[in-house]
Amino acid sequence: MKQPYKAIIIDDEKAARDVLADHLSKIEVIEVVGLCKNAIEGFSLLNSEKIDVIFLDINMPEISGLSFAKALNKNTKVIFTTAYREYAVDGFDLQAVDYLLKPISLERLIKAVNKFLGENIPEIKPSEREITSPPSEFIFVRSDRKMIKVNFSDIAYIESLTDYIKIITSEKTIITRETISNIEAKLPPESFLRCHRSFITSIASIDSFTSEYVEIDGKAIPISRSYKKDVLARLEGNN
Repeated sequence: MKQPYKAIIIDDEKAARDVLADHLSKIEVIEVVGLCKNAIEGFSLLNSEKIDVIFLDINMPEISGLSFAKALNKNTKVIFTTAYREYAVDGFDLQAVDYLLKPISLERLIKAVNKFLGENIPEIKPSEREITSPPSEFIFVRSDRKMIKVNFSDIAYIESLTDYIKIITSEKTIITRETISNIEAKLPPESFLRCHRSFITSIASIDSFTSEYVEIDGKAIPISRSYKKDVLARLEGNN
């Protein structure tokens, strides 16, 4: 078997790096040799390792993913990973292999790696750990100096408050220091819907919707233009 292609992940959000690294660990032809929290760390690693492909976030402080990609050797391939679809055109203008929207599923990641390889990857079998371990039904978040268990089934919606998020459940509201993209990476994508850069909704909690908003317990939560197409496709597909 050919030696695995060397890859690095550059993303300022730890949860996003961890999710992507876990997915890539299931793809034998890719070896992740570094996890970088910013472009500076990425440049440093590129100077010490021959890297074949970079999984690169776009919206990062100081040096954006787009600026980083412009400085790369053309032989190093880039697969962009981001929560913002509005960057897609700029990403493809840089001849990126692919452009992945968070949260990124294993299936979608395999398609992106296939594009990089130019060939199909053999079917990836779930590990023994995945077969025996059921998916988590909750997360723990830090609030009031303690870790609080939050069941996915109790969440109505999540609202971003800049450096904090507000988790509205069926019984209470929890405020925790976290970004909305980090929390989104921890949620089961089949049960939750990002409808705005500041809002994630539980699909099961939506009482009604229009092309402009979804309604949960009498609260109208906006659907932004950049998310509208995917939101309406998912909600109308449930009819």
